[in-house]
Amino acid sequence: MEEKHGILKHLITFVVMWCAGLGVGAQQEDQTVFFNVEAGQPGRQIPSTLFGLFFEEINHAGAGGLWAELVSNRGFEAGGPNTPSNIDPWSPIGDEGSVLLVTDRSSLFDRNKVALRMEILCDSEGPNQCPAGGVGVYNPGYWGMNIEEGESYHIVLWVRSTGSVNLSISFTSSDGLQILAASNIIASSSEIQDWTKKEFILKATATDHSARLSLTSSNKGIVWLDQVSAMPVNTFKGHGCRKGLATMLADLKPAFIRFPGGCFVEGSWLRNAFPWSQSIGPWEERPGHFGDVWDYWTDDGLGFYEFLQLAEDLNTLPIWVFNNGISHNDEVSTSTILPFIQDILNGIEFARGPSNSTWGSVRAAMGHPDPFNLKYVAIGNEDCGKPYYRGNYIKFYYAIKTAYPDIQIISNCDGSSKSLDHPADLYDYHIYTSASNIFSMAHSFDNTARSGPKAFVSEYAVTGNDAGHGSLLAAIGEAGFLIGLETNSDVVEMASYAPLFVNTNNRRWNPDAIVFDSWQQYGTPSYWVQHFFRESSGAVLLPVIIQENATSALIASAIRWNSLENGEDYIRVKAVNFGSSLLTLDISISGLPVGSISSSGSKITVLTSDNLMDENSFDKPEKIVPRATEIGNSGTDMNISLPPHSVTVLDLRLDHAMHSAI
Repeated sequence: MEEKHGILKHLITFVVMWCAGLGVGAQQEDQTVFFNVEAGQPGRQIPSTLFGLFFEEINHAGAGGLWAELVSNRGFEAGGPNTPSNIDPWSPIGDEGSVLLVTDRSSLFDRNKVALRMEILCDSEGPNQCPAGGVGVYNPGYWGMNIEEGESYHIVLWVRSTGSVNLSISFTSSDGLQILAASNIIASSSEIQDWTKKEFILKATATDHSARLSLTSSNKGIVWLDQVSAMPVNTFKGHGCRKGLATMLADLKPAFIRFPGGCFVEGSWLRNAFPWSQSIGPWEERPGHFGDVWDYWTDDGLGFYEFLQLAEDLNTLPIWVFNNGISHNDEVSTSTILPFIQDILNGIEFARGPSNSTWGSVRAAMGHPDPFNLKYVAIGNEDCGKPYYRGNYIKFYYAIKTAYPDIQIISNCDGSSKSLDHPADLYDYHIYTSASNIFSMAHSFDNTARSGPKAFVSEYAVTGNDAGHGSLLAAIGEAGFLIGLETNSDVVEMASYAPLFVNTNNRRWNPDAIVFDSWQQYGTPSYWVQHFFRESSGAVLLPVIIQENATSALIASAIRWNSLENGEDYIRVKAVNFGSSLLTLDISISGLPVGSISSSGSKITVLTSDNLMDENSFDKPEKIVPRATEIGNSGTDMNISLPPHSVTVLDLRLDHAMHSAI
């Protein structure tokens, strides 16, 4: 996620600067631009993989976001393995005279030995009587738990005690005064003297978006707790992802999903790199780890298996970015890299191996006997300049190709301007820059060699002053860049925006595609721009002609695509007006038989706003979203208006009877 590859190539000198309100230039007179789509030509097939997603554990994107677990630090491990340790955000209910909380290393789980010892000092009667409702411990989740009336939640915890137990487990309001759902664990000392798993369903009778989970008792004694989990029963396809957030991903129709990073893969130090093999198996046995790049703990409930499952649920291709023995601050020399290579071969076997293989059997035991469709791996992230990268890369490359010849391997080194000095199927290209620069970079790949490895633009975004928390200006610049990638899709195989998610309570990076808190979410304009390209993967890129003297503030393309929803074929014209004046696009569709374009069923969709720095928000989540209008009399010759600072998409429905002639 570093701002690398900042050398800008083939910059366009803009005739039009953006609005005078920003004080950066004069306005241009309105202009009519001739735009011809040569629909009679065969066109070029766009890769089926062109536009997809990049997920990184950043901004609490997974822990406290996409992964629906409500409890933060559910195993009490975030404070480290030494005890006593910090149990944040767990907090006591009651004062020091009524309850004592301390961690010890008594857990039954070998890889996460820390458990919570809760001593109830008060009693149900007598001189030291507990307050009403009892004392104990509560967890506020990730800036509040979203508990909704009528919804059910799966509670799991491990408990033991030296005596009998009467423990209340409840969702309450943030102040603890209102009970939203509750149940009790009542057990004799003989029933619970050893660690015992308890699980049940709580159904909420009221709604609170800032709720907490409380465990309380009025019985004097000692209770140990460990691996306390609360998950909504209703998750995306039943596999544990937060439904609203995952649905927003599905709506983009992604061709792939790259995971789990990003710098999260590297770690500031190798000891904190993403440990794929420790992120699989029963969730309660996963030790979790500290993501030291973005400075927070994750229980790794969203682990390697869950990423693969999410890709399958989204009907998309997984792209696994793995650590190649390099972090931000330390490296493994090529002479000692073999154990790291074997670890990654094990990971590929976990994903792809038969259910009777060593690691495939682990996957099967988790509920997925069939292999996942893992066809792409990336050797490292932004590591090309590191001393041991090329040596390590070569060893990884040949070891993987020998075992899995079909897997496509992605290098961290940029091959857009000069040939790579090592074998690769694709190469990474990252760009974070201003809106004007990224718009001009629509032509970055025009002069790239048409042979050799293809580009994977796996991280792109407008950042800095132009971006805010997700501005219209950023989205317009990115839209122009994406049209450039689409027209160069003979050398660009894949592209994905970054970062994908941000919990508004933990903004480590701005901007991001999807903003959320405990219960609500919205897409930034950059998210909505991606909707315009979700039909491009696998479509046919049509040749176009734009008049020579057209303003450089305009970029446009045309594709032919088929709608899976209604089976209809369409010609889609996408046009970005990066300037401050209205443009008229004089569109001519040539090479089609008369009557090929239906007179109905076509539409025009526009993304714009009154101010370039406008953003969406929780208060106005749809301030800047695509607005569609039906076109009653579409045809082969049309004039459409392109508002200043806008993205416009024209979808022309083709007549079924004329398909064979196209």
